[in-house]
Amino acid sequence: MIVVMNIGATGSQIDRVKEKLTQMGFGIHHSEGVERTILGVIGPKQPGVMESIESMEGVEKVVPILQPFKLASLEFKKEATRVRVGDAEFGGDQLVVIAGPCAVESEEQMMATAKAVKQAGASMLRGGAFKPRTSPYAFQGLEEEGLKILKNVSETVGIPFVTEVVNPNDVELVSQYADMLQIGARNMQNFILLKEVGKSNKPVMLKRGLSATIEEWLMAAEYILSEGNFQVVLCERGIRTYEPSTRNTLDLSAVPIVRRLSHLPVIVDPSHASGKRHLVAPLSRAAVAVGADGLVVEVHPSPENALSDGPQSLNFAGFEELIQTIRPIVEAMGRTL
Repeated sequence: MIVVMNIGATGSQIDRVKEKLTQMGFGIHHSEGVERTILGVIGPKQPGVMESIESMEGVEKVVPILQPFKLASLEFKKEATRVRVGDAEFGGDQLVVIAGPCAVESEEQMMATAKAVKQAGASMLRGGAFKPRTSPYAFQGLEEEGLKILKNVSETVGIPFVTEVVNPNDVELVSQYADMLQIGARNMQNFILLKEVGKSNKPVMLKRGLSATIEEWLMAAEYILSEGNFQVVLCERGIRTYEPSTRNTLDLSAVPIVRRLSHLPVIVDPSHASGKRHLVAPLSRAAVAVGADGLVVEVHPSPENALSDGPQSLNFAGFEELIQTIRPIVEAMGRTL
C-alpha cells in the first residue's frame, strides 16, 4: 500500500507513521516529493492496517497497491523513473543506443569498436567478459581480464559500458569496473543474483527471460528494487516461440504494456531477438516507433570472425547506417540521440 501524507505534514508526524508501520513488520520506502511525502509500504496484508494508518495525524490517504509487483508498479510511482549512466539517461527524452560485441576478445577489438560506435552516435558500449553459453565448449569470455580491457577502453574513448554478471559472488568484482550491470535472459530468475545486484549501487539492465511472462519479468525487477536499488532498466530481447525463422520472437507489444504497468524504463535488443543481421535495422526502427527508451545492438569489427554471435552482429558501416535510418523516427517520437 501507499501512505500519502498531507501537504505540510511535520517530520514528527511522518516519523510516527513510519514507526508504527515498522512495529507492524512492514518494510518502508520513503519518497520525498515537491509537495508531499509518500511512503511505500511492503509486507503481508493485515486486517485493519489501512484504517489504522489512515486515522493517524498527518496522513491524507492510504492507497492499496493491487499489482503483485509493488515497487515496480505505476501505483507506487506515477512519474517515469530515469536512470543515468554517464551522459546517457534512460527514461527521458534521449533514445539511448548501446552498441558493441557480444564478447570481449581483445583490447584492439574493443578500442576500435568503442571509437566507431561512439562516433556513429552510440551513448554506451557493451561487451561480455563473463559469457554464459548454451554449449559448455563455446567461448566463455576473458573474465576479469575482459573487465580490465573494458574499463581501459571506456576511460580512453570516454564512453560508459555495461557488462553481464552471472555469478552472485562476482557482483562486487564486476561493480568495481562496470558502469552498469547486466542480468542476462538466462539469469532473470536467479533470485540470489538479483538480490546481490539490488544491494549494489550500480544501474542494472534486466533482460527478459527466454520464456518469461511480462509479470514474471516485473517480479524479477521487484527483487532488485526491494533491496533498495531503483536504477533498473528493463530489456526486451525476444522470447522463445514455435517460429524457427528467427532466433527468438521480438515481443514489441511488451514496450507499451510495460509502460501501462511500470515506471521503469524499457529498451529493446533487436540483435538477440532476431539472430540475423538483416533484421536488426527494421526491428530497431519498429522499437523506436513503439516507444522504447533505447536499443542494444551488437557490433563487431569483423562479424564473420567473431567468437560469438557473429551472424547477428553489424559491422561499423552497418551500425552507422542503422543510426541514420532510425534518426527520423527518433525525431518524430520527440526524442534525441
